[in-house]
Amino acid sequence: MSDIIASPSVRAKARERGIDLELRAKQLGRTHITLDDLSDTVPMGTASSDHGKYWDVDHAQYGPVTTEPTSRFAQVASANLGAANAMIPQVTHHDQADVSQIEAFRKSLKSEAAERGVKVTGLSFHVMALAQTLRAFPLFNTSLSADGKTLTHKEYVHIGIAVDTPHGLMVPVIRDADRKGIFELSSDIANLAKRAQDRKLGLDEMGGASMSISNLGGIGGTAFTPIVNPPEVAILGITKTKIEPVWNGETFVPKPMTPLDLSYDHRVINGADAARFMAHLCKLLSDPRHLIHI
Repeated sequence: MSDIIASPSVRAKARERGIDLELRAKQLGRTHITLDDLSDTVPMGTASSDHGKYWDVDHAQYGPVTTEPTSRFAQVASANLGAANAMIPQVTHHDQADVSQIEAFRKSLKSEAAERGVKVTGLSFHVMALAQTLRAFPLFNTSLSADGKTLTHKEYVHIGIAVDTPHGLMVPVIRDADRKGIFELSSDIANLAKRAQDRKLGLDEMGGASMSISNLGGIGGTAFTPIVNPPEVAILGITKTKIEPVWNGETFVPKPMTPLDLSYDHRVINGADAARFMAHLCKLLSDPRHLIHI
């Protein structure tokens, strides 16, 4: 028996128009179908022919223009992002972490890192902290099926790293990030980023992440709302660390604070889950003793 919830009139209209209610429900990501859902608009975040009129503009009538075709890479990314934004009810939780002790610890590793031939960056600590937090909060290390009926729990912890390249955004994945020390993570990040820039990544190196990180810290900004990258259920955004006054109970002390932005799929994760997840993540980032795994 069908699990689709629809009135007799909706079912009659669907039969009249030759619309498969099961398929339409899967495309919309829910089980309740109304008459409005039987329109000719295209689901999954793509623009319908009616909506397309908003983009069908002769820009040259307003002044000089030039045109260029978008790459196949950009077209695929556009379709994926549109579908993700349309199907996933996304919420973003904003927080910030005191990274003063992490930064001091990172600088103390500079000589040893040079001997090993690696550069330890702040991102390495974020990857390590996120991997450990995913172990502590396994709900975030899941994937929801397209029909919303099955939640897959992952026994591994793989972290995707968004890399800005001349040919578009690529997200290589660090495998078993929870089992690696800071030097190995630093080496993996540098290696994957370099090969992403050179377009030398294999397809098997860009799938299967538990969660991804979008790091804008090297550019700027105070906060943003990264889009969840399905089939993941959350994504972590990082923006530029800034020195801010922090009250220690007696006076204000200047501290390097890193803004963190967690976007999540509200079908799987609620606000309290996200708040606890971020509180744990910020705690790990506030003291390197919580991250002893060199």
